Amino acid sequence: MAILGINAFHGDSSAAIFSDNGQLLAAIEEERLLRIKHWAGFPAESIRYCLHAGEPGSLTDVAISRDPKANLSAKVLRAAFHASLWPSLLSRSRNSLKVGRIQQAFSQHGIALPGQVRFHNVEHHRAHMASAFFASPFERAAILSVDGFGDFSSVMWGSGRGNRMEVSGGVRFPHSMGMFYTAFTQFLGFSKYGDEYKMMGLAAYGQPRYVDQVADVMKTEGTDVRLNLAYFTHHNQGVEMTWENGEPHMGTIFSSKFREAFGEPRIPRTEVLDWHADLAASVQTVLEQNYFALLNAVHKATGERAICLAGGVALNCAANGKIFERTPFRDVYIQPAAHDAGTSIGAALYVQHQVLGQPRCFEMKHVYYGPRYEADPIREALEASGAVFHECDTETLVRKTAQQIADGQIVGWFQNAMEFGPRALGNRSILADPRSTQMKDTLNARIKYREPFRPFCPSVLAEATGDFFEIDYPAPFMVQAYRIREGRRADIPAVTHADGTGRLQTVERDVNPLYWRLIHAFGELTGVPVLLNTSFNENEPIVNTPREAVECFLRTQMDVLAIGPYILYKSENSHHAANRQAFAEAGTAAAR
Repeated sequence: MAILGINAFHGDSSAAIFSDNGQLLAAIEEERLLRIKHWAGFPAESIRYCLHAGEPGSLTDVAISRDPKANLSAKVLRAAFHASLWPSLLSRSRNSLKVGRIQQAFSQHGIALPGQVRFHNVEHHRAHMASAFFASPFERAAILSVDGFGDFSSVMWGSGRGNRMEVSGGVRFPHSMGMFYTAFTQFLGFSKYGDEYKMMGLAAYGQPRYVDQVADVMKTEGTDVRLNLAYFTHHNQGVEMTWENGEPHMGTIFSSKFREAFGEPRIPRTEVLDWHADLAASVQTVLEQNYFALLNAVHKATGERAICLAGGVALNCAANGKIFERTPFRDVYIQPAAHDAGTSIGAALYVQHQVLGQPRCFEMKHVYYGPRYEADPIREALEASGAVFHECDTETLVRKTAQQIADGQIVGWFQNAMEFGPRALGNRSILADPRSTQMKDTLNARIKYREPFRPFCPSVLAEATGDFFEIDYPAPFMVQAYRIREGRRADIPAVTHADGTGRLQTVERDVNPLYWRLIHAFGELTGVPVLLNTSFNENEPIVNTPREAVECFLRTQMDVLAIGPYILYKSENSHHAANRQAFAEAGTAAAR
């Protein structure tokens, strides 16, 4: 029985499909196809891609990671006593109505499904939990989902064993660890949906001087998270939210009490001051205090050795890197798409195991479930661009690319299937030399055009992890930051964050053989089997198609592009690059 999972009418809309033998065939986020970050709406193009990857006639079930009936009585009760919330609740009701009529959305978008397909609504956090536990290698584990809100909850926890999971508790609206972090993210001037990672990066540059003041905003006792609601508006005024056919938008959620306690909020795109970094460091510290209090309470309640994590807060790699130090858990699995996109996988897995009782047979060891392009379509895109390129066999491609990186060149690396989730993990990556003291600033200024405090990540051969990091537990998805050994920080300064950590990807030979070979070749040349890895994009979703990769290469200041069996040098394409850069700048000016 093949199962399609979708995250629809919400941020990071996505789709995933499991085959009739229980394996994940394809998964993709709508943003990669429509080229709008965090795209929210009905993921029609993602669904089409997934159905094409499977056998449409074998589809038996469709699972959506929302359940309008979940916590319905609590929603009605809150609405009855808070008339000021009615406008925002009306908007949410319209959104929920679309979720409830999901079959109509398929028809409206011309997507034909077999006549006997069954539709399932899976509560948001149950989908998160399923995405973590049922995709993990563990036979039994504690499970925790933590995010902003989904289906009127912000936390859900429990345990899993075999092909079943049990929910033991949770936290409902209006209290939320995710909303705590989002409020400060907005206050610090990072106002776009999904900007929380910016504040996390800034935190490493500050001192936690405001912990006592920040601690007044949220407290956790046992598994109970409580906000000081005087600092917020979402519980009594509602929040403006846009979830349909475009980039999501969330209105301001902090109250005037924030100004009383922390001063004037930073205006977006203005200078980042020392006190902003100190406040970010304080918020990160308080988040971690509460996060670990919650994790320790879940451990006490379940007695499990292993923990499976999902939800937006589970993407806080700085906190995740301290789980072994701050909790009794000895094994960790974090869903690589822990944000809402991953609930498409979770909804399908929930139906597969919890509803249909199928045995477990899938482990999510990698994220390479997106489109793959063979040599011919790549060549067609290169020829259409007019660029000069060279064809290589695999050994030559790896050798030349490793040498270019060792020589200080910045390389676009476009190979095999695109990643699912927020991280580029060696198939749609920009790669550079981690030994360079200038490379972080160069990349932020020349390629990514982003804030100078933003860090870059190390991809390290799995077998060399312990040589560079104080913890050598596998971290294949860039969702954990480990402390880099003091004696090795000078060897990889470009990927050593201000606090001495690195958000690492451990690369195993049998999971991504080509990327492993490239890192190994670089290590043979330099003695450092580590590459600086960042996503292949420039203020846009990660590139998907060969054309998008070539366009990004030509309009930015990348030096080399290794795309399939072909290699391009900017020095041989300077005329094309100048034209593309002028075109991009003209488009930006017109947009203003």
